[in-house]
Amino acid sequence: MTRKKNNPVPHYAVCINNEGYKASLEIGKLYCVIPDEQAASHGYIRVIDESGEDYGYSAKRFFPIMIPRELEKALFNGVHTAFIQPPNKPLRRTREKSKQHATQRK
Repeated sequence: MTRKKNNPVPHYAVCINNEGYKASLEIGKLYCVIPDEQAASHGYIRVIDESGEDYGYSAKRFFPIMIPRELEKALFNGVHTAFIQPPNKPLRRTREKSKQHATQRK
């Protein structure tokens, strides 16, 4: 599936459900999203959680948002760019247990 250029990928999401993951996710907190089409195809979103590592969580736990470039620069001062580049590797781990693991290939 090809994403249209006029439909940008949200690079941030707000946690709206941390049930079962209170140490890893905080409700209302803005998380950096790492684009991962394979994870998305399984209903997951990859974020940098409270551990500082990237993990896959059910996308239903988050509300994706776009923030203006000026705000992004002010908040992260260029540090975030390492997180929003598409990774060269598939999602390698997930904290969710209720669904099929996001790294399984078809």
